[in-house]
Amino acid sequence: MPPNLINFEMLNFTKMNGAGNDFVIIDNRDLNYELEKNKIESLCNRHRGIGADGFMAVEPPQSNGNYRMRYYNSDGNEAEMCGNGARCFARFVYNLQEQESETIKIETVAGIVVAEILDPEVQIMLSNPFNLKLNIPIEINGQPELIHFINTGVPHAVLLVDELESINIKKTGSAIRHHSAFSPEGTNVNFQKIETSDTLSIRTYERGVEDETLACGTGIVANALIHEQLNNINPPVFVNVKGGETLKISWEKEKDSYKNVTLTGPAEIVFEGKINV
Repeated sequence: MPPNLINFEMLNFTKMNGAGNDFVIIDNRDLNYELEKNKIESLCNRHRGIGADGFMAVEPPQSNGNYRMRYYNSDGNEAEMCGNGARCFARFVYNLQEQESETIKIETVAGIVVAEILDPEVQIMLSNPFNLKLNIPIEINGQPELIHFINTGVPHAVLLVDELESINIKKTGSAIRHHSAFSPEGTNVNFQKIETSDTLSIRTYERGVEDETLACGTGIVANALIHEQLNNINPPVFVNVKGGETLKISWEKEKDSYKNVTLTGPAEIVFEGKINV
């Protein structure tokens, strides 16, 4: 960071959403903005700020990407990546380009994410998933459960359920998120219902938001890959999320490893504005 960072008072921002997962994004390519935890948390506050599940800043690349994506959860803590956020980020930087390119390489803490502007949707290719674990036995709220786990840029636990509406997502999600099996980092938590061989419905508790969100991109991918592991199905898989949208996941597989994993879905600008911070 340069030494002349300013403690800004007026911030230009764009509010975006990807399948109901909403974000505040700023252009920080000149690195003028100091991204303090309490400021980010305040901006994401739904009562006293703009309101968002996460905050993103566009920064200049540090390696071989076109842009660097800094992603923060609504609690102000920086996270490795966000799938829905990456699609929104790609849409945002696409509009910044002097010579528009439909292919955008985004640097994240989790690795390079390649985005394709397909209009009206955006497709991202994630870094290769890892740390796959099936049938982890744990006890939650006094009940034994089998949890499946994979890191799709951020850690995700998946619990298969027969129905979604009666689940107390915040209570059960929090219990799994903080379980010792996933310490010390914790995990995002997904509840998966199989609709057909190629269609799932999910609800997601997000670490850092500490509540249910309307969608989670890396969680959508995690559910599709766990579904493939357990049921040996071919891509694509379609995932219905709480926000009402259906997103598409595809991949290539070599033994138990995945590559060229893509997530396709909406990325929309909601409004632009200025706010005192």
